[in-house]
Amino acid sequence: MDSLQLTGGIVIFAATAILLMWRPRQLNEAIPAGVGGLLFLALGIVDMNDLRSVFNVVSGASVTILSTIVMSIVLDSIGVFRWTAFNIVRISKGSGVRLFWYLNLLCLIMTMFFNNDGSILITTPIIIRIVRLLNLKPHQSIPYLLSGALVATASSAPIGVSNLANLIALKIVGLDLLTYAKFMFVPSMAAISAMVLLLFWHFKRAIPRRIAVLTVPAAAPTSGNYVPHGLPINAAKHWFGRKDASRASFHPLMPAEEQPPLLEWNRFAIAIGIVVLTRIGLFAASDLGIPLESVGLAGAAALIAARWIWLRQSPKDLFRKTPWSILIFAFGIYVVVYGLHNMGLTSLLVRGLEPFVQSGLVHAIGLFGLMLTLMSNLLNNLPSVMIGTLALTTFSLDNHTMQAAYLANILGSDIGSLIAPFGTLASLLWFHQLRRSRIPIAWGAYFRVTIWVVPITLAISLIGLYLWTIWLV
Repeated sequence: MDSLQLTGGIVIFAATAILLMWRPRQLNEAIPAGVGGLLFLALGIVDMNDLRSVFNVVSGASVTILSTIVMSIVLDSIGVFRWTAFNIVRISKGSGVRLFWYLNLLCLIMTMFFNNDGSILITTPIIIRIVRLLNLKPHQSIPYLLSGALVATASSAPIGVSNLANLIALKIVGLDLLTYAKFMFVPSMAAISAMVLLLFWHFKRAIPRRIAVLTVPAAAPTSGNYVPHGLPINAAKHWFGRKDASRASFHPLMPAEEQPPLLEWNRFAIAIGIVVLTRIGLFAASDLGIPLESVGLAGAAALIAARWIWLRQSPKDLFRKTPWSILIFAFGIYVVVYGLHNMGLTSLLVRGLEPFVQSGLVHAIGLFGLMLTLMSNLLNNLPSVMIGTLALTTFSLDNHTMQAAYLANILGSDIGSLIAPFGTLASLLWFHQLRRSRIPIAWGAYFRVTIWVVPITLAISLIGLYLWTIWLV
């Protein structure tokens, strides 16, 4: 590779990483990734054979993630998530502390059943709706919003299909979903539990002890403006604006557009059942060698068909709401990373790290966990986990050590990456949604929490991975 290609590749990668972190004017992340990939191709750093290899690795994982996002869109359109938001507040029974635990549990479940980006897109609007419904002050809202974002993103570690980077990297190292879950579920869940406890300890003074109580009457009016029972008049301004708030009737029911939808239990059970069966099917498909994307597409098609039968709603809205740009982003960023691999970055990492990795299991886990944490917070976790995984495959390691180092790789990219606001795509999506909703949370406020919570959580996960791996083997 000549000096022009080397210099050009470094400049292109730096520009791509900066634009992904900065996102001027809400620039879609697919644009810098796609343009970066095209420039690497134009310079000859990657060729058509490389593109075919990238497509084989990325396509199935991207389709699987997109199918879960489609499923989340369908569930939202039939009212499952609005119903969830209302009932989380209702079962909290006036306790802000109980609401904190329920919301974090919701974020965990959403990520494990969908994926981290989809979970952020689902749970953040739910939490925003709840804090506005309850008329919480800004300092009272932050514990729910920030803890939900951190838990939703970190919860992609226990299950391989909950993160695009996890899925792509799984295929590279030849690890199936069942083996992944066998080694990762316990240590990562222990770490996530520790994270929630640390967040609760940090925010315990800001979490309101008492919140409004919501109740649903046996018979409710079908029109007019209504606000939940017990809310002060200021809360109505969030629903109707300052002009109409004084005319709002105080009734234990949300306004029409925010009412918990009248979901029949049978429909709710069928919808959730499809999601659960799809998730189980992904694990079964991994064990049987069936392409994961076929199971994901089947689950999405089943939910779309169910919505058509129940609501006579065509799938046209799904084409508009589905983030197709994720395909361009995943393909483009991986082409850039593959180009860095061709430029010798992974060889450089191998020469520098191999003596430490060869020292034993504990060194391999610690080194890759810390390395991916550093790289993810500087470059974003998706290109970082690709670089780390490609480097890992070039080491002369026994299968057990390589898999353990790979899992540490994932912990660094899924949990360690949360220190910086731009460490993950999910974090960037979270900040974007807050800006759209005019909720100001500065990067400094985010950093003051993550700078100590995330390193402790990462340490627990890496130590847990080592101890759990030793115990299993």
